[in-house]
Amino acid sequence: MARIHYLSKKKEEKNIMKQVFSPAYLPNIEYCLWLLYQKKVYFSKTTTYQKQSFRNRTEIYGANGKLKLIIPIKHTHAGSKALDREVLISYEQNWQIQHWKSLCYSYRSSPYFEFYEASIAPFFQKKTLSLFYFNLELMKHLMTLIGEPLIYEIVSSNISDKERMDNLISTKINSKRKFDSYTQVFDSKFGFISNLSIIDVLFNLGPSTLSYLKNSLRPF
Repeated sequence: MARIHYLSKKKEEKNIMKQVFSPAYLPNIEYCLWLLYQKKVYFSKTTTYQKQSFRNRTEIYGANGKLKLIIPIKHTHAGSKALDREVLISYEQNWQIQHWKSLCYSYRSSPYFEFYEASIAPFFQKKTLSLFYFNLELMKHLMTLIGEPLIYEIVSSNISDKERMDNLISTKINSKRKFDSYTQVFDSKFGFISNLSIIDVLFNLGPSTLSYLKNSLRPF
C-alpha cells in the first residue's frame, strides 16, 4: 500500500501543487484527515476518472455490517476515458431515495442524526448532473458542519499518477491506519468498524467530530 505521509509545513508548501485530489462521495475518515491537514486543497478537474473508487461510492455502518452506497453514472465515453469533470450522474434509478433511506435506517437512532438531518437531506432531493460538483458541494457542507470549512481551489493541470492522491480515493487500497473506536449504532452486533464515511462519525459524535479528527492526526 502506498503510505500517506504528513509532510512538514515547509515541505508541504513546496510540493502542494503536486498534491491534487478528486472529490469523494461522503468521504471516509482518512480522506477527511488529509483535508483537515491542508492549508488549501487542490481539486483537479482534468484528472482521468477511475472506476471502482470513492468518487461515486461510500461505506457506512448498516444493520448487517459495512454497507456500500454507489452513485450510478452515465457512460458517455465508449472506448475512451472520461475526465472527472465530464462524468455525469445517472438518475434512471432513484438512487437518492435509496441512499437516504439507507442513511435513515442506519443512523436514525444515533445521537445526532436528527440534529443534522434537515441540513443534509436536500443533497438527496436536488438533482445535480455533475458528479464532480455534487461531491464537492456535499463535502464543503460536511466540513462546515464539522467546524472546519474547506478552503480549496479547482485547478486544471497535467499531472502524473504519482502526483495524485489516488491512495485516498481508491477502493483497492485498504488503509492500515488505526483509528480510535467510538460508539456506533450496531457495534454490539459487529464491533467497531474503522474508517467509514465521515457521516458515521458526524451522526455518532456530533460536535465532537472535529476533536476526534484532530486527535487522529498522529504520525503513521
